[in-house]
Amino acid sequence: MERLLSVDDAAKVLGTTARFPRRLIAERRIRFVRVGRHVRIPESELQEFIDEGTVQRLRLYPAGSG
Repeated sequence: MERLLSVDDAAKVLGTTARFPRRLIAERRIRFVRVGRHVRIPESELQEFIDEGTVQRLRLYPAGSG
């Protein structure tokens, strides 16, 4: 079973306040699970969100030159 993170735990992983993951949930920009009246974010979903937002560095010179 996959680990489910609370909104506060997700905020700690992202380095934000709890307001940011709550907004992601409200805007349906991230997958979440309802457990009764609680909302949880699957750990893999949070990692996917981070991966999608990751900007790769530019290579100024082609590989092998320099």
